[in-house]
Amino acid sequence: MPRIAPFPAIRYAPGTDLQKVIAPPYDVLSPADVTELAGRDPHNIVHIDVPAGGEDRYAVAARMLVEWLDAGVLVRDEAPSLTVYRMAFTDATGSARTIVGVLCGLEVVDVDAGGVLPHERTTAKAVTDRLDLTRATATNLSPVWGLSLASGLTSALAEPGEPVGEMTADGVVHTVERITDAARIASITALLATDDVLIADGHHRYSISRSYRDEVRAASGRTDTDAEFTLTFVNELVAEQLSIEAIHRVYTGICVDELRADLSSCFEVEPAPAATPQLLADMVSSGRLVLLGPDTTEWLIPKDGVFADVRALDGAYLEHALAGSRAVVDYQHGLDEVVGRMAAGDVTAAILIRPTSLTEIQRTAREGLLMPPKSTFFTPKLRTGLVVRPTAPLG
Repeated sequence: MPRIAPFPAIRYAPGTDLQKVIAPPYDVLSPADVTELAGRDPHNIVHIDVPAGGEDRYAVAARMLVEWLDAGVLVRDEAPSLTVYRMAFTDATGSARTIVGVLCGLEVVDVDAGGVLPHERTTAKAVTDRLDLTRATATNLSPVWGLSLASGLTSALAEPGEPVGEMTADGVVHTVERITDAARIASITALLATDDVLIADGHHRYSISRSYRDEVRAASGRTDTDAEFTLTFVNELVAEQLSIEAIHRVYTGICVDELRADLSSCFEVEPAPAATPQLLADMVSSGRLVLLGPDTTEWLIPKDGVFADVRALDGAYLEHALAGSRAVVDYQHGLDEVVGRMAAGDVTAAILIRPTSLTEIQRTAREGLLMPPKSTFFTPKLRTGLVVRPTAPLG
């Protein structure tokens, strides 16, 4: 089972306007987003998390972090703590929801060691940037998102901790509360240590933490440093604690007619209504996918029996149906964004898929299976800067 650890968190000083200094995770930011956030405040976290400049940018970020600590812009907790993190929002159905979890140190384990489990295959992605930034700053800036298979975490976090910050972004109220009581920390960490943690989002971040841990071990000869853990938001794997959206497939290297032909052995194709949010809801109720071309919207209806030996995941269906196709796949969250890329001519076709079910996520965890890349999109996105976790002494 995974080890869970409190730590002396680094936070913005009391009284800071968090609206000006907190940011979305680095991997969802465009260059324009970074510019806008950086312009909000000279102490916005993107100045450190997405540093500007040339080859010296990581060293600049490290110096800036120490300067902010020395100036009191950032402050360290006096004692190890856990941070309760709540996200309150209205979901796509109009229902009010709150996701609650805890920001903690999660043990960094070797591949296939158990305790901390991946849930989907990852795509090739450059990791040098994040590893260089972690080396330079000796901190975890953006949390991994983990799902605990242990029961009872939601109840254990019902009692508020000490309020330490709140901000609102994209209609989501992000609230953080500090827990320093040793008995309560011990109770929460013991509960989390009774079952596995499934990585929901941040597979690459976790992998980078493993590389960083190995470097620290090699340099220090120790296996008891803070690099043995990484900053993680952990919430309970239950339906009311998850908000999952689809990541659709977009294609180049092929025209829509050829793509349709490649799909024809596995799907019946029929005309479909225009691509709207209602169509997404109809996909879920009807068990269908949707093929989009420059001037077409069509149902993809799975043929009887063709996916009998394939996992009940739309991404797996498409991998099976398009094996050997010339189509080059990419991934895009959001219906408007998919339609926009089609209209701009960035892609030649797209397939809308359905969100992955909680049942399949649980099956993945328990059976040690991996979903196709980009099978899940967990929302809302965690914010960066509410808590920073040091991996070594700073300054």
